[in-house]
Amino acid sequence: MTDYKGDGITRRDFIGGVALGLTPGGVVSPFSVLANGPVSGQFYPPGLTGMRGNHKGSFEAAHALAWEGNIWPEPATITDEIYDLIVVGAGLSGLASAHLYLQKNPEARILLLDNHDDFGGHAKRNEFKVNGKTLIGYGGSQSIDGPALYSPQAQQILVDLGVEVDRFYRYYDQDFYQKHQMTEKIFFDKAHFEAARLEDNFYEADEGAVDHIINRYPLSPEDKNALRYLWRGQEDYLAGNETAEKITLLRSVSYEGFLRDHARMPEDVISLLRNIHAGFWGLGFDALSALEAYRLEMPGFDAMELGPVPKTYSWDQPYIFHFPDGNASLARLLVRRLIPETAQGRTMEDIVRSKFDYGQLDQPTSMVRIRLSATVVKVENRSDGEAVDAFYLQKGEVEKVRARHVIMACNNNILPHICPDMPEKQIEALKFPEKVPLTYINVALTNWRAFKRAGCSAVHAPHGFFHDMVLDFPVSMGGYDFSSTPDQPILLHMVHTPLRQGEGLSAREQHRQGRHDIYNMSFADYETEIRRHLEAILGPYGFNFDDDIAAITVNRWPHGYAYEYNELWEPWDWVDGKHAGPHIIGRQKMGRVSIANSDSEASAYVNAAFDAAYRAVEEQGG
Repeated sequence: MTDYKGDGITRRDFIGGVALGLTPGGVVSPFSVLANGPVSGQFYPPGLTGMRGNHKGSFEAAHALAWEGNIWPEPATITDEIYDLIVVGAGLSGLASAHLYLQKNPEARILLLDNHDDFGGHAKRNEFKVNGKTLIGYGGSQSIDGPALYSPQAQQILVDLGVEVDRFYRYYDQDFYQKHQMTEKIFFDKAHFEAARLEDNFYEADEGAVDHIINRYPLSPEDKNALRYLWRGQEDYLAGNETAEKITLLRSVSYEGFLRDHARMPEDVISLLRNIHAGFWGLGFDALSALEAYRLEMPGFDAMELGPVPKTYSWDQPYIFHFPDGNASLARLLVRRLIPETAQGRTMEDIVRSKFDYGQLDQPTSMVRIRLSATVVKVENRSDGEAVDAFYLQKGEVEKVRARHVIMACNNNILPHICPDMPEKQIEALKFPEKVPLTYINVALTNWRAFKRAGCSAVHAPHGFFHDMVLDFPVSMGGYDFSSTPDQPILLHMVHTPLRQGEGLSAREQHRQGRHDIYNMSFADYETEIRRHLEAILGPYGFNFDDDIAAITVNRWPHGYAYEYNELWEPWDWVDGKHAGPHIIGRQKMGRVSIANSDSEASAYVNAAFDAAYRAVEEQGG
C-alpha cells in the first residue's frame, strides 16, 4: 500500500474531477488510477500512464499457451481476404519487414498483428501534459546507436524514412547540463556505507579531480586507498602471463572475481563498481567477464598492455542520435509510410509532434493493416504448401487469417508454442536465449529545481532498486522544445533491472528469475520504490514527492532486450552473433514462414531488428 504523508485528502485525490475512494488501509494512489487510462476522449496509447510496456491484456494469452498448454477452438472460415503477407509483431522489425516487402511488391496486401494496444514493440512512446506543456519520452528502445556501423540494408531503411542522423548534432544540446553545472553523481545509501551521501561520480570525472572526489566518499581510509590505487592502473595484476594468456584468463573470470582474487580489492570497493553498467547489459559484474569490463573501460587494466580486443559495439560516435521519444519515432515514421492516412507530414522533424489517428490502422480499404491487441496463438503452413494460416485471439474470440507468406517478428521464445511445423532441433535452439528483463520508468516532474540544487543530471545508486536515473536527453526538434529552466516540467528516466546477485546464478538464470520478480510487482510497488528512492537522494535538496511529480508511467518489460551471448557463460565464437550460436538454428525458415525480430540476430539494437527484417523478406522472395 502506498504510504502517503499526512492526513486527509490531497490534490492528488482528484484526477480529472473523479474522486478516489478511500480504503480501510489508507488512500488509493492516484497514479494507480491513471493506469486505467483516460476518462474520456479518443483512444491514444502513448498518453496512457500507469503500468505500460507489457501491460495488462498483452501477455495473458501467451502465458496460458506457454505455461498451461491452452488450446483454443479454431474457426472454420477465415477473417478478411487472403493477404500476400502477414507479419506477427508490429515492432521495429515487423514494421520494417512490411516496409521492405511493400517496396518489392507495391500491390501487396499486408496485415500486421500485435498483442499490445500500441505499435512499436519496445520502441514505446510516452506522452504527458504537465502545466500546459507536452512532455515526450521513450519507454523502451532508446537511440540510434552507432549508425556508421549499420549494414547497408539497415542504413537504407533510415534513408527511406528520411532520417539524416547528422541533424542530431543540431538538435541535441551536448553541453546543456554542463552549462547548468550539473553532472552525474553517485549515491551512497546508509544501509551499505558509513553515511547517506550524494557525491560526484569518480567514474565520470576528469583524472585530476579523482583523488579529491574519492576523499569525500563515506569509505574507510583503506577502501579509499584501494579505489585510488585501482583507478591509477599502475599494476599489472596478471604479470608473468603472455598477452594471449591474459585475454583468455580475463574472458573466463567475472570482473567481480578479478577484483577480488587478482586485484585484491575490498568488498566495499567491489560493491561500488558492481552495477555501473547494469543498464547496458541487464547484469552486474558478477555475471560479466573481466574482459568485458576492459572493453567498457573499467579500472584495473591500464598496466596490462592488452591492446585492441574485439568488441561488438563502438564508442566512435557520440550517443546523440535520439528523438524525444527515442526510437518510437522510427516506428511512427514506418507506420506513416505504410498507412499515410494515420498522420500528416513527411519529415523526420514533423514526426515528433504528428498526431496519429489510431482509427486508421486497420481499415478494410487499406493495402496495409495493423491490428492491435491481437495475440497470435498458432501459425501453420497449409498442407498444400501454398499458404499459411494464422490464428489470433482478440476480445476473447479466435480469428483465422491466411496469407501467402508470414514473417514472425515477435518474441522468438514464443515460437515453439505457436508453430507446430517447427522441427525439434529448432525448438531446442529457441529455448536457449533468455530475454533481458528491465523496467523503464518515466516520471513527469513539475520542475527540476532539486536536481539543480544538487548539481546532478543523473544519479548512479550502486545498491539502489533503481541503479540509475537520468534527466531527459536535451533534444529540441520539430517544434518540440526541451525544458530550458529548472522551473519548467521535465521527464526523469529511472531504470530497474531485476538483478539476482550473490545467489551463484548464471546470466540466463538471473534473467529468468528477474522476469518473475517483475511480473510479481504491482504499480503501487513501483510507486513506493520511486518515492523511497527520490526522497532519500533529493529530499535534502528540497524535493517533495507530492508536489514535484505530476504523473508516472512504468514501462515493464519482463521480456526486454534480445539475449546477447556472454563470453563468461557461452563460447567465444557465439559472441558476435554472426556465425555461431543457437539463434542461427532458431531462425531457420519453415516453409512459407520466416523469422525476424532482433532476437534472431542475438543483438538488442535497431540495426539488428532491421537486418532481421531484410533477411526474412529475402527468404520469402520479397
